[in-house]
Amino acid sequence: MRIFSGIQPTGQMHIGNYLGATRNWVNLQNEHSCLYTVVDLHALTTLQNPKELHDASFEKVVELLAIGLDTERCALFIQSHVKEHTELAWIFNTLTPVAELERMTQFKDKSKKNKKNINAGLLTYPVLMAADILLYQPDKIPVGKDQVQHLELTRMIARKFNQQFGHTFKEPEVLLIEEAAKIMSLEDPKKKMSKSDGPAAYISLFEEPEAIRKKVSRATTDTGKEIRFNPAKKPGISNLITIYSLFAEESVHDVEKKFADKGYAAFKKATAELLIEKLEPFRQKKQELFKRELYIQEILKQGAKRARSIAETTMQDVRSKIGLLLPN
Repeated sequence: MRIFSGIQPTGQMHIGNYLGATRNWVNLQNEHSCLYTVVDLHALTTLQNPKELHDASFEKVVELLAIGLDTERCALFIQSHVKEHTELAWIFNTLTPVAELERMTQFKDKSKKNKKNINAGLLTYPVLMAADILLYQPDKIPVGKDQVQHLELTRMIARKFNQQFGHTFKEPEVLLIEEAAKIMSLEDPKKKMSKSDGPAAYISLFEEPEAIRKKVSRATTDTGKEIRFNPAKKPGISNLITIYSLFAEESVHDVEKKFADKGYAAFKKATAELLIEKLEPFRQKKQELFKRELYIQEILKQGAKRARSIAETTMQDVRSKIGLLLPN
């Protein structure tokens, strides 16, 4: 089974991202044929500093390798290194009704947040995403619930192209990644963990040990001292129990039992030390890989080569079917 997925280059990868998405990438590569890409072109829908975008793209590749992606088992590449993404996106733009794009939830949300930069790319973002996916003829796409709407649009575009020009694209199925649990902000445990809420709200996968201790010790908790899972009445301590449970690979009930006679301070200390133990290999691996720029560049070169071999085959078929005059 062929799997495809992508990730934005910008922003720190935090424990919520890892537990909800990228950990699954690592697991999937062991069983399926996987293509993973850093979608640098998607990042351009918001204003970017060129040097920062360049550096962030490289860093994201390093981070993905640090958490366990194995390029012997998957293809890892930069989106803009395969020109067929934008070519197919333009063709799909001519098939996609504007009304379908305007109803996209993410377009509405991002337009409200970026009123000074509501650009055409923000509107056609899902079309480029559809091109990213369909270019590789994948069977399934691992997504969270917030991306299901985009996947349905992708399937609609594939269906429309097939009806108009003959069967060309698979309609990929949604591989819904059920989050092991939703990880909430350390500052406001009623909100999902997000890097946009500032560094105190999240824990990076590559956080320094002392920073982890500080952030966990300062995490918002609730009245009382009982280590009990009750998200409605005790959202703060419930969030920390969830984090401990997932990283320790123990049930919530077992965590409650283990810390039944302990107070918040002891539990926070144990949670911090557990996170340090689990995340330190990622941090060290990232530091090691950063020193091997030529090695990373070779990985990207080979990843793009593997991706391009599939993308070029798809585009030859597409060009022929829509009637483009092919070069001799």
